[in-house]
Amino acid sequence: MIGTNISNPAYFILLGFSDKPQLEIVLLLVISIIYILTLMGNTTIIMVSYLNPKLHTPMYFFLSNLSFLDLCFTTSIVPQMLWNLKGPEKTISYTGCMIQLFIALGLGSTECILLAVMAYDRYNAICRPLHYGIIMNPKLLQQLAAVAWISGFVASALQTILIFQLPLCSHHRLDDFMCEEPALIKIACVDTTFLESKLSIASVLFVIITLGLILVSYGCIVRSVLRVKSAEGRSKAFGTCG
Repeated sequence: MIGTNISNPAYFILLGFSDKPQLEIVLLLVISIIYILTLMGNTTIIMVSYLNPKLHTPMYFFLSNLSFLDLCFTTSIVPQMLWNLKGPEKTISYTGCMIQLFIALGLGSTECILLAVMAYDRYNAICRPLHYGIIMNPKLLQQLAAVAWISGFVASALQTILIFQLPLCSHHRLDDFMCEEPALIKIACVDTTFLESKLSIASVLFVIITLGLILVSYGCIVRSVLRVKSAEGRSKAFGTCG
């Protein structure tokens, strides 16, 4: 791109709704309330699951992981967003932007894997009830959770490195509330068609694989439940999925 300065900026300007200050005030209040409720709700789920021995089950173990993930995700984004909404300076440092993108991508990927793992857990609970306690033992639960978290953040690290290797234009203005892939790619001073294609293919494959595992698990569950002759038995089986 001729005539455009290329540099690694010290910070980014997050535009968001900077041209509509009256809307920013409303968003500040709404997002603050939602954030507080999210913190309270997820913290309650984690504490209840930990303190109640009856809830020391695989399903609540993974549910606690999801709640902790949600806490991390909202905390990595919302405080910065609220700070930018309340003041005239709507900036985030280069390092902060990199960390925010890494965490957001990592938690998003981890959530997809955890949902697939939870579907596998429900499959064993309904389709293999006699062996459920042996299969879903505490050691396996910890291993599955570790695989989900590690895989999610490894995938995130690869994407983040690819994004921040791009030479960025000097204006460093992001048309967004946070650091996201599309906004960062927009301010690159090189042709990003190939990179966008690679990232899109990787994302689609990731979603297809995890969604496929979920659909296969629940497909087996539905088939198993439909084999139950009594309506009461079917109702109990479907209730286990919750």
